[in-house]
Amino acid sequence: MSDIINYKNAVHVIKTAILQSQARAAKAVNQEQLALYFGIGRYVSANTRKKNWGKGAIEAISSQLRAELPGLRGFSAPSLRKMRIFFEEWSMLERNSFVPTNKLEAIPDKTFVATNEFTEINNNSAVATAEFEEDREIRQLQLVNMHDFPLREFLSISFTHHIAILAKAKAYDERVFYMKYADTYKPTVEDLEKAITQDLYHHQDKMPNNFLATIPDYKQAYRAIRMFKDEYLLNFINVEELGMHDEDVDESVIESNIVHNVKNFIMTFGRGFTFCGSQVHYDKLGHDHWIDLLFFNRDLNRTVVFELKNGRFKVGYLGQLSAYLRVLNDEDRRNHEEAPIGIILCRDADKDYAGYIMQDFCQPMGVATYKTADQMDPELLKALPPKEELQKVFEESSKKEETK
Repeated sequence: MSDIINYKNAVHVIKTAILQSQARAAKAVNQEQLALYFGIGRYVSANTRKKNWGKGAIEAISSQLRAELPGLRGFSAPSLRKMRIFFEEWSMLERNSFVPTNKLEAIPDKTFVATNEFTEINNNSAVATAEFEEDREIRQLQLVNMHDFPLREFLSISFTHHIAILAKAKAYDERVFYMKYADTYKPTVEDLEKAITQDLYHHQDKMPNNFLATIPDYKQAYRAIRMFKDEYLLNFINVEELGMHDEDVDESVIESNIVHNVKNFIMTFGRGFTFCGSQVHYDKLGHDHWIDLLFFNRDLNRTVVFELKNGRFKVGYLGQLSAYLRVLNDEDRRNHEEAPIGIILCRDADKDYAGYIMQDFCQPMGVATYKTADQMDPELLKALPPKEELQKVFEESSKKEETK
């Protein structure tokens, strides 16, 4: 028996070493790829912006590359242009000696007509692109203290994630935020684009809450703060059913839509949520309590109560939510779980006032608002993928999680 136990320990040690080595190798491959694309982007930028190459050069280069390297993927003409964008948008990193870049082999003169040797352009790219850089608004980023730049996160995310961030987020602080988000939560490119489209940057960590005052472990408190936004888009709610009933019935309609689209709801709030039920009933001292939506979050290791309101925030909602959390804590909390959290999800709220009032409550809670499709900017609504596509992405990501 002891030999078997020892073998199990040995397998565990070796397996851990293998997995850690594979993770390091994958990380190194990603960094090497980013450096390669950065260097190619520099080369393409220098030649195209200075008019060293004629019209159609990028297409010709791409075609010949694939002819000489059969099976080569990722070097189409659009991909080469993305590499140029990648270099141009982050060229200030090179001037601050942050990103190591690969030295590419010189392209034979017979292949393309160029006025400079590749190595000369590679070594003097800052001079070659100076005129172009002076005209770009992005040059204001040079004023940023690059010692605070998140280099680890920059090197950890894929090229396709970088391109999604550069395409949709224009301000430096936003780009850094989404780099850190991608590194921390490992979203698919589609999920990352969705987060940017919904403007996660301006809503993350903004939800009024009392977590720091009610969650003893400050790390847990900050984790909870980062988990929620102050506003959510519930574009899968059937708005045609709203406004035809009294407020209580409308709330029932919202809840019903969420239950029938629970996968979309979970995608809206992020990974780690497990749906436990709607209208969950608890009897305490002869009094009935009905929780609108009950979830468990693995990252927080605690249940999360969502109390739905179709109107504007009212102080009385906090008292109702506090009672639910107290009952849930007494009746259904497991020994290994943290205390439950409650979220009031309403149409509108004076968030400063909500944050002020809830400080006197001893249960951890927050107040967030939501929008339905009828409240959205038409242009933003067009930019969002259809509900069926979101569900397909979620199902694919779920299958990947199950196979890990």
